[in-house]
Amino acid sequence: MKRLLSVLVMALAIACVSASRAQVPAAAPAVAPAPKLRFFLKLVPPRPTFADDMTPEEGKLMQQHADYWKAEFAKGTVLIIGPVLDPKGIFGMAVLETVTEEEARSLAMNDPSVKAGLNKFELSPMQLFLMKK
Repeated sequence: MKRLLSVLVMALAIACVSASRAQVPAAAPAVAPAPKLRFFLKLVPPRPTFADDMTPEEGKLMQQHADYWKAEFAKGTVLIIGPVLDPKGIFGMAVLETVTEEEARSLAMNDPSVKAGLNKFELSPMQLFLMKK
């Protein structure tokens, strides 16, 4: 009787394991994310002295510009951003990380200071040699 009970318990255990394995769905094949591209963005101010003599209206646009890029940085599309203190005239720069050049260009074109016609931009593709993690 004990032997028959042991065999039944063993058969039930095997049946449960087999049934649970049959119900486990196959894992979906992993889809690799699209590779990211990097772009150097140069924000060209309206004049070399802009950082020193912007009007109150220009200052408001530049605050909107800063808020816009802070939000993009939080999303991960901006790796680094800030003014370049060139003695010939301060300008802005950023390194963008996007899937396409069109996405990078759209980010630049939607900068409030660019949309308002205050600043212009130059966009160049980059190849990273080294990047800090």
